[in-house]
Amino acid sequence: MSTRSRAVALLSACALALAGCQSGPSTTSGEDTGAVDDGTTITMWTRSPTATFSQTLIDAYNASHENQVKLTVFPADSYQQKVGTAAGAKQLPDVLASDVVYAPNYASKGLYLDLTERVNALPFKDTLAPAHMKTATYDGRFYGVPHDIDLSAVFYNKVLFTRAGLDPETPPTTLEEMAGAAKKIQALGGGVSGYFFGGACPGCQLFTSWPMIWASGGEVLNEKGTASTLDNATAAKVYGFLRQLYADGSVPESAKNESGPTWTQAFSEGKVGIQPMGATALQGIKEGPDLQVGVAPIPGLTGGSSSFVGGDVLGISANSRHAAAAWDFISWTLSEDAQVDVVAKNKNITVRADLADNEYAKQDPRLGVFNKLAGEGRTPISVNFGKTFNDPNGPWTQTVIDAVFGGEDTAKVLRDHNSAITESLSSGG
Repeated sequence: MSTRSRAVALLSACALALAGCQSGPSTTSGEDTGAVDDGTTITMWTRSPTATFSQTLIDAYNASHENQVKLTVFPADSYQQKVGTAAGAKQLPDVLASDVVYAPNYASKGLYLDLTERVNALPFKDTLAPAHMKTATYDGRFYGVPHDIDLSAVFYNKVLFTRAGLDPETPPTTLEEMAGAAKKIQALGGGVSGYFFGGACPGCQLFTSWPMIWASGGEVLNEKGTASTLDNATAAKVYGFLRQLYADGSVPESAKNESGPTWTQAFSEGKVGIQPMGATALQGIKEGPDLQVGVAPIPGLTGGSSSFVGGDVLGISANSRHAAAAWDFISWTLSEDAQVDVVAKNKNITVRADLADNEYAKQDPRLGVFNKLAGEGRTPISVNFGKTFNDPNGPWTQTVIDAVFGGEDTAKVLRDHNSAITESLSSGG
């Protein structure tokens, strides 16, 4: 998530049940498989965390094409409801952006056209971000392509590392090392915190803590995304780590009530030493005497590393009457011109592996770290992901709050809540 990080925006519960919006997965790929640039006006929807990224691409496309894309932006917390209502009324736009974790649901409910022939015709198809392509695939068919990539990584303030006697060029490689560094930074005082997280933000928490579990060899879901496997010793240790950081005072009390909107603010102000967050946050952070940002993969308990690969996919809606023009825009966003001269130039991650080593990435080694993680990270796939994990009223919210701040040990919390998570994942649509 991910910016929302764009992957971690809170979502409305009533919006997640898209069943019945359409008749099921689309079986047609539109009026043809080509692309047309003939002056058509193309409508597109996205949610607020992705607005700047999308508009930048749209501006570049509009300036160089006869077609013109008109973007409508909706607040993140009402986007799912808006999409569900429009799908039921068959009033979706030509191009629909989706948080990557919702792509399986959109495809299964028939919100997207089948893009398989179009995607297969792309000469660089095999270089497209694998996690995004996997989530946009349903029953072996492609219903979307990567739009933007956000992924979770460790951000750390090199200035505070230096002040605390830590090597600013050597980020923690285990959770134990991270806790030790956080304690040393916390000891600096003066309103500085060692570590921070969004304690009341279910999306923020999974976006940054699940990679710790994966890096430690644990799992969170079964392969089909229909059952929770969070009831395991590895996950218990990870949430025990976060609980201990809070109990020790390395995390400020304000973290307990942070629901997401301002969860990266304190770090951006130079007041936090270490915080896992979304890679796209880098473009909005102003560095100076009190803040120099270092980035690193999220480590596991005793080593390893991983990342939650979030962001958005683009698809042509099943309601579009301009599929060929819409594909002209979508396919252009994947071109070298767009990915290097627009995406990478603005400190974002290219969705194509063959363009990862671009001139802008070479200028900023941090982009190289992100590009590497984009190919190695993971994106959980579940049709019912949203209502289970992102909905603040879903079962995951109380699970993670109890695990980090509750009175019982984390193993018991995960054991007690696991069945409710599984029930949500396996029921409804």
